[in-house]
Amino acid sequence: MTCPAGDSGGSGRPGRHMLNYKGWPGEELQDLVHLAQRVKGAPQRYYDTLAHRTLTMLFQKTSTRTRLSFEAGMTELGGHAVFLDWRASNFVLAEVADEARYLTRNCHGIMARLLKFSDLAEISRVSTVPVINGCCDKYHPCQGLADLLTVYERFGRFDGVHLVYLGVHNNVANSLIEGGTKVGLRVTTVTPIQNPPSLDEELLAEARATGLWTSTLDIRSAVKDADVVYTDSWIDMESFLDPEFEEEKKRRLAALLPYQLNGDLLRGSRALIMHDMPVHAGYEITREMIESDRAVIFQQAENRMHAQKALLLRLLA
Repeated sequence: MTCPAGDSGGSGRPGRHMLNYKGWPGEELQDLVHLAQRVKGAPQRYYDTLAHRTLTMLFQKTSTRTRLSFEAGMTELGGHAVFLDWRASNFVLAEVADEARYLTRNCHGIMARLLKFSDLAEISRVSTVPVINGCCDKYHPCQGLADLLTVYERFGRFDGVHLVYLGVHNNVANSLIEGGTKVGLRVTTVTPIQNPPSLDEELLAEARATGLWTSTLDIRSAVKDADVVYTDSWIDMESFLDPEFEEEKKRRLAALLPYQLNGDLLRGSRALIMHDMPVHAGYEITREMIESDRAVIFQQAENRMHAQKALLLRLLA
């Protein structure tokens, strides 16, 4: 298999990684979605595809879905996943590049869920095996693939589908904008707050040039013709319970409450409801919307494994 480039962070080995969607044409992303559909529909066909392959899973950020979906996915593909906690390893003591060079000699791929994109870029720079971004401060491509799979399952197409994203412009917003516009999805973001580390002017300029991405603060107008309304946590999981973040948390809650995904906002709409989890009911979304028959939140979460299995097949098989 030939693999498209997965990053602009100076991997040095184009075609080996997925750190974001830069260098991945829309056709390649759609191929991944179609492969994920086939894997989901007939998992037994792929049971031994990654036999004797090992994925190292390096975690600096907390996780429920990323760890479970990658570990279960590798198992179902016949391979093995090794969990490595950044804080319980020598990554806390040594140079990132040196530790990464050791990892590559013991596995066939690395999935890293880290606080900073710069560390992922450094790992990919020295890695001799594919590196997958399991989440960082700038991008969340694995979540984006699951989101695209969910939209495609529901609509059977991307063209003509309008997805509206509400809340904070963060890593998830970047991947929705970048991946969505590449496959032909119309994306509108309603984001009164920007996470500074997530800012990627190049990504936004390229998305804007497609004519498929727009940004507005007029939430009522944005959701009026939405096919999908998507929201995410207003506060990063590392900061949600941090007492030092309490003042910023209060500021965000006050500023973002008018942008909550609730029944009043979607009155008269039949838009699907998406959220990448973890969900904070009463903050970015109400319990009523989580339990709505239009919510596909748990289908979306399940699709993390299927989309990632497709990605693992693409990069490791």
